[in-house]
Amino acid sequence: MKHVNILIADDEAEIADLVGLHLEKEGFHIFKVNDGEEALKIVQSQPIDLAVLDIMMPRLDGHEVTRMIRKQNYLFPIIFLSAKTSDFDRITGLVIGADDYMTKPFNPMELVARVKSQLRRTMLYNQSASKENILEFRGLTIDPDQHKVTKYDTVLSLTPKEFDILLLLANHPNKVFSAEHIFQTVWGDAYYDNQNTVMVHIRTLRKKLGEDKNEFIKTVWGVGYAFHG
Repeated sequence: MKHVNILIADDEAEIADLVGLHLEKEGFHIFKVNDGEEALKIVQSQPIDLAVLDIMMPRLDGHEVTRMIRKQNYLFPIIFLSAKTSDFDRITGLVIGADDYMTKPFNPMELVARVKSQLRRTMLYNQSASKENILEFRGLTIDPDQHKVTKYDTVLSLTPKEFDILLLLANHPNKVFSAEHIFQTVWGDAYYDNQNTVMVHIRTLRKKLGEDKNEFIKTVWGVGYAFHG
């Protein structure tokens, strides 16, 4: 059976050791580093399946590392583990490409559960994606197998969550999805009492699609969003 490789990047050695200890007990293979540059080196040299990143790290912080990981089209799940607790910090992390966000102090067993959940969702997504056909809409091509979106042959750099939102909507043209449904489907988590996360992702997705008049993603005011096929 393939080893599951998990990267832990945290400048607090005690926390990195604690996280590593609990994940190793579950049979995962662990890489531990203490700064952002070392984290990137591991990503580029090892087949990483999931990363647990602190935000406040020397040389490169967690946000910068995540942006570079996504820019280089690595699609493995990223979980932020941070002392920053505000909604703004959480939303920022999710928007730039993280899949989950936990605040310190944390329960190690909850982190283990979230790691397993992200790995399980990735595995199920990859299995289902292989059964999908390529979707094409007026110059826009969505390839679930390669997790790639092109517009008139130009590859668009989408985060995994942006891709998942687009695929969800495009698989059901003209069907209206509420922000709550989108969040629960894409993030697989309980819905927050606001629409900020989904709204910001939709906004950045539209920008990357190069939409001037929301030609693909329509807002149905008071209801949600729909893909215009």
